[in-house]
Amino acid sequence: MENSILNRKQSDKLIFLGILLFFLGLIIGLLAPVFANPRLGVSSHIEGVLNGIFLIVLGLIWHKVELSDTWLKITFLLALYGTFANWFGMLIAAVFNAGKMLGIVANGKEGPWIAEGIVAFLLITLSIAMLIICISVLVGLNRHSKLEDR
Repeated sequence: MENSILNRKQSDKLIFLGILLFFLGLIIGLLAPVFANPRLGVSSHIEGVLNGIFLIVLGLIWHKVELSDTWLKITFLLALYGTFANWFGMLIAAVFNAGKMLGIVANGKEGPWIAEGIVAFLLITLSIAMLIICISVLVGLNRHSKLEDR
C-alpha cells in the first residue's frame, strides 16, 4: 500500500504549498482594506492562513496515512484543490463583492452574476473535497494505527 517515494514527494509538496498558501493569505491580509468588500478580504486572509496551516500539518502527518497509491493521489489533489479554492473563492468574493452565498460576512451584498457563479461553484466543490479528504485521512490514519498495533 505504501509507496514511500510517492509519500515523501507528496509530503514535501504539501508542506511547500502550505507555506505558499500561508504567505498568500498574509499578503491578502495587507491588501484587505482595498477590496470592494474588506470583510471578505479579511475572510480570504484567514482562509489562506488557516488552509496553509492545514496543508503543512497534513504534510507532516502524511507518512502515517495508509492508503493505496490511487487514494493517496486523489486525497493529495483534493487537498490542494480544496484549500486553494477556499482562499481563491473568498478572494474573488472580496474583489467583486460577490457574497450571495456568504450570508452575514457579505452584509447582504451581491456581485456580478459571473463572480457569484464562480464563488458558488468553488464553495460547493471545495466543501465536498474537504469532506472526502477528512474521511480518507481518517481511514488512512486508522489503518496506520492498526498496523502499528501488530
